[in-house]
Amino acid sequence: MSDSSTAVVVERVAAGRRYDILVDGRRAGLTAYRDLGAQRVFFHTEIDEAFAGQGLGAQLVQQALADVRASGMRIVPVCPYVAKFLKRHEEFADITDPVTPDVLRWLEAQLG
Repeated sequence: MSDSSTAVVVERVAAGRRYDILVDGRRAGLTAYRDLGAQRVFFHTEIDEAFAGQGLGAQLVQQALADVRASGMRIVPVCPYVAKFLKRHEEFADITDPVTPDVLRWLEAQLG
């Protein structure tokens, strides 16, 4: 884990359609999404190698999903990391929708 003097912040970057995790002001990773109506479709999560093994991925996804809940939206976990996180954190089950072929086709069209 990061030590207590390290500043870790998760912020939503609406223009980039992602959440960033910053460590002492430096972007250490991100989780990317696209919005489909009231669903936030997460499709990619990454943590920079320099920050691996510090639990930052879980912290990033936890805070991103909490933000989705606060906004009244629902989660669609296309990203394997987000899907794995949700299996271990049932507190988000009530706002999680399944990944369907329609969502995958829509996402593919969004991403080009």
